[in-house]
Amino acid sequence: MKEIENLIEIAIDNKKNSYSPYSNFRVSSVVKTKSGAIYKGVNIENAAYSPCLCAERSAMSSAISEGEKDFVYIVITGDSHDTFPCGVCRQFIKEFADDDTKIVIANSLKDYNIFTIDELLPHSFSSKDLENK
Repeated sequence: MKEIENLIEIAIDNKKNSYSPYSNFRVSSVVKTKSGAIYKGVNIENAAYSPCLCAERSAMSSAISEGEKDFVYIVITGDSHDTFPCGVCRQFIKEFADDDTKIVIANSLKDYNIFTIDELLPHSFSSKDLENK
């Protein structure tokens, strides 16, 4: 699991780039695509709150903006134990994750758990639901 630990290390270090002056709750995400590229993201708060951007969507949007849509790992780490993606991020991840995409919830290099998007968002709505309209 050295590959996962390397990604966790990048994510933990990347928390320093979080812009979270209101909550003081830093979140970082690192995604690795099937091509091997790595993209980082952090939570970006806004005084109006609703325009805030979560770390997971930040990292994935960076990858998507570069034409990368196939994810192997999505690593998430925050300032509390077991920082999971919010509901909006789970739905965003669902759009791009496949059955092989591993979502890593990391507390440290040695303390992490791995999930699929279907474990985090059971009975979800996806593009497959639109195929049968």
